[in-house]
Amino acid sequence: MGALIVAATAVTARAETVLETSNEVRFQFDFKVSAAALAAVLPQGFTSDVATQGPAKDCNLRVVFIDRVTINNADSTPKGKGTNQLVYLVAPVKSPSGEQVQLVIGGLTADPSDAPGPFGNYLHATTHTVKRSTETPASGDGPMIESQDWHFAAPSGEHFVLHITYERGIMNKRNLTDRKYYSAKNPSYYQISREEQVLDILRNLPTNPPDRVKQFSLELGGGSYAKLFDGSQQVLSWDNILWINRAVVLP
Repeated sequence: MGALIVAATAVTARAETVLETSNEVRFQFDFKVSAAALAAVLPQGFTSDVATQGPAKDCNLRVVFIDRVTINNADSTPKGKGTNQLVYLVAPVKSPSGEQVQLVIGGLTADPSDAPGPFGNYLHATTHTVKRSTETPASGDGPMIESQDWHFAAPSGEHFVLHITYERGIMNKRNLTDRKYYSAKNPSYYQISREEQVLDILRNLPTNPPDRVKQFSLELGGGSYAKLFDGSQQVLSWDNILWINRAVVLP
């Protein structure tokens, strides 16, 4: 699934509890970080699951900037404030049973009521700003140029500051898929995210497609994330998720 290659369970009828639905805009980075630093934050029995080929090759951690444009309860009414912005860290892993899943390591959230959040490890970002813009060529010919600026910081030092300008591509919609997200803090807890999305890979080192990133800077780490981002980390993929529709369910 592009740079978001993860194990997917089949979408089948089952007894479930729908927690919420949402429409989101995301920007995702695939990283290769220190294997030792990552292993130190994995719960017992969970192991890193690194792809050996394809766009996600060598990725062991993702940083995902998320604008939750709308958040609704199962009955379609707004949930809480009805919107939120956050950034979280998620690692492709194998569970103790050997299943390929995603593990939420932590995150920074703009909404204080969302901390510690569903996975028990979100921090409130007392600094949080998001700005996105789209420029269409006056002639009507040529590519659309988009810019994104995100700034999240917690009082304890954890921070993510992104600026990127890129050429928007022509994208295919990805099929509806189920993914399991486990909590690194409470590893017995997981959610199923049932999602469909449009993913645009702007730059990717493993497969080297045309590079459409025009400007880029990213500052991250600090506090409890300092060892994961110690200066040795490498960005492998720059992925614009133009939209993602999700239903979060419990089995």
